[in-house]
Amino acid sequence: MAENTVNNLENELQDLSEVLRVRRDKLSELCEAGMDPFEITKYDRDTFATDVTDNCDALEGKEVSVAGRIIAYRGKGKVAFVDILDRSGKVQLYVKNDDIGEENFARFKKLDIGDIIGVKGFVFRTRMGEPSIHAREYTLLSKSLQILPEKYHGLKDTDLRYRQRYVDLIVNRDVRRTFELRSRFISYVRRFLDNRGYMEVETPVLNTISGGATARPFITHHNALDIDMYMRIATELHLKRLIVGGLEKVYEIGRIFRNEGMDTRHNPEFTTVELYEAYTDFEGMMDLFEELLSSAAKELLGDYKVTWQGQEIDLAPGWQRLTMADAVKTYLGVDFMAIEDDAEAVAAAKSVGVDMDGVEPTWGNALYECFDQKVEEKLIQPTFITMHPVDVSPLAKRSAKYPRLTERFELFICRSEMGNAFSELNDPIDQKQRFKKQVELREKGDEEAGMMDDDFINALEYGMPPTGGLGIGIDRCVMLLTGNDSIRDVILFPTMKPEK
Repeated sequence: MAENTVNNLENELQDLSEVLRVRRDKLSELCEAGMDPFEITKYDRDTFATDVTDNCDALEGKEVSVAGRIIAYRGKGKVAFVDILDRSGKVQLYVKNDDIGEENFARFKKLDIGDIIGVKGFVFRTRMGEPSIHAREYTLLSKSLQILPEKYHGLKDTDLRYRQRYVDLIVNRDVRRTFELRSRFISYVRRFLDNRGYMEVETPVLNTISGGATARPFITHHNALDIDMYMRIATELHLKRLIVGGLEKVYEIGRIFRNEGMDTRHNPEFTTVELYEAYTDFEGMMDLFEELLSSAAKELLGDYKVTWQGQEIDLAPGWQRLTMADAVKTYLGVDFMAIEDDAEAVAAAKSVGVDMDGVEPTWGNALYECFDQKVEEKLIQPTFITMHPVDVSPLAKRSAKYPRLTERFELFICRSEMGNAFSELNDPIDQKQRFKKQVELREKGDEEAGMMDDDFINALEYGMPPTGGLGIGIDRCVMLLTGNDSIRDVILFPTMKPEK
């Protein structure tokens, strides 16, 4: 294998910069000496970096085995101080010619920043009090043929950080912390729901129709069946089938795909948790959502207060709850509950600067556009906006008191929607009529409108109990908890346009 590696390297050398060429030359020398690092398959380590830095006094004098990537090298003469980074953090190594042998030390000095090594030695403190490992032996486990960004300037180019997340994670510790917290948050969500009797399930990503939300889908083709299929834009309709089947409390954490625009709050693929519970309503979902997010902040961060998009956000329980009509009345001075006529509602919306072009001129759409265009941007602290118009809520149950409205809420924090919930529509006749309305909109050219789902209607005809449903954007919650302003900073591999 070493001979093959040498031959392959020689073919690459022609087009490499001098610095990169030097690294490949070093690898070639190792291979020719029979020490190809890429042949090593395993290294036994028993200690991590933070075990040493956090418990140095207790471990002092103990023999340990560590492994990690070289991120700093300081050496003079026959002594070298090296920092290595593993998944827990970094630790300093003390390497001396007399301890590892002159030949090995000569090879050690040829190591590069980015190389991955294993080291055996004992724990001690330097004269400066730095927790360290006094090396007895080392093993080169992988040769880095690329150059890490300079220590103090790091990887700053945003586009490059997203494209080369592997480098971003190596050199930017804050990025690591973001994704560690993301993992902990998802684990917390699972534990929170499991402890309340919810059952985690999995539903199809590929579907023969697009449904469960208002969004433009991605379309693919199934060769064996010779049919077009849609990547899911929501998990809702399958999960509600399970409620019909008697599972009563279900949830799914999964990837959603929407063929829409990209900005700091939207990525074509993103992660949600959707949950459904029989015999409750949107008020029950509101209480659950508030408890989930506030308790997550307290457990994961130790505080209810977070800073996001330049604002201090207080997640302590007791969040504001406003109907959409009351929010519009409060911020715009237009009382839609006093308006009956569609034309009057549209005129009222236009009078406060709302653009109604391309929108069906109904009372419900006028109310929604007023909120969407003028009010949402004013909501900083956690606020539940309830009672959405039927026109924009094809899957939510009508309010018995206000038939033009539905029992639905969205949570807004710092101008961003964090989640969406309904008292679920369980009347198959009403649901079929709403699907028909969506089909009409689709036939008029609205690519985001839903499709007729006859099987879901069939499921409802078997009887679905009164049900509360909630969908939460995992990515936006992580943005909130980590203080990141762009969704790309909380998705390990965000969607990117290919480089030329």
